[in-house]
Amino acid sequence: MELLIEFFSSYGYFAVFFVLLICGFGVPIPEDITLVSGGVISGLGYTNVHWMLVVSMIGVLVGDSTMYWLGRIYGEKILQFPLIRKIATPERFATVQERFEKEGWKLLFVARFLPGLRAVVYLVSGITRKVTFTRFVLVDFFAAIISVPIWVYLGDFGAKNLDWLHRQIQKGQMAIWVILIIGGIFVFWKWKKSRKAKSVNKPTQHIDNKP
Repeated sequence: MELLIEFFSSYGYFAVFFVLLICGFGVPIPEDITLVSGGVISGLGYTNVHWMLVVSMIGVLVGDSTMYWLGRIYGEKILQFPLIRKIATPERFATVQERFEKEGWKLLFVARFLPGLRAVVYLVSGITRKVTFTRFVLVDFFAAIISVPIWVYLGDFGAKNLDWLHRQIQKGQMAIWVILIIGGIFVFWKWKKSRKAKSVNKPTQHIDNKP
C-alpha cells in the first residue's frame, strides 16, 4: 500500500486509472488495496475523493471490458498469448468455462469479488459470446458499485491512520469472503432443492401387463 500511495501521490488520477486497468488483465496487484490507496491520497489532500470514485469506477469497468473484448475478438486464440496463458491456464479456463455454461451472468457478478478468477471469467464471457456486452457492463457495474465506493471512501477516511486502515481492510476482506461463502451455500441448497423437486414430480412410466 505504501508504494502505491507514493506512486499515486505523484501522478494522481492517471496513476490510479492505469493500475486499475492492468488489474483487469489479471496482473497480481490487489484491486482493493489499489482502491484504498486512491482513497488515501484523497484523504491526504492530493485529489478529490468523489472524483477519485468516478475515476476508479471507470478504471475498473474499462479493465474488465478489455478482457471481455479480447476474448470476443480473438476467441480461444488469445489463450496462446504469453501473458494471457499465465492468467488463464488450461485448468482454470476449463473450470471457468464449465461454470459459465451453468451460471452465466451470475458467475460474472460473483467474479468481481474473486481476484484469482476474475480476469479468466471475463475472458471466457467474451470467447463464448453467451453474454452481450451491454449485459456484461451492467452486471459488472452493479457488482463494482457495491465494493468500489466502500474501499475508496474507507481509504479517504483512514488516510491519517494507516495502522487502523490496515485492520479495517482485513476485516472488510474477511466479511466479503463470509458473504460469498454464505451465498454459495444458499445457491447450492436451492440447486439441490430444485433437483429433488424435479425428481419427485417426474412422471413415472406405467407398464401395461395385459396379455
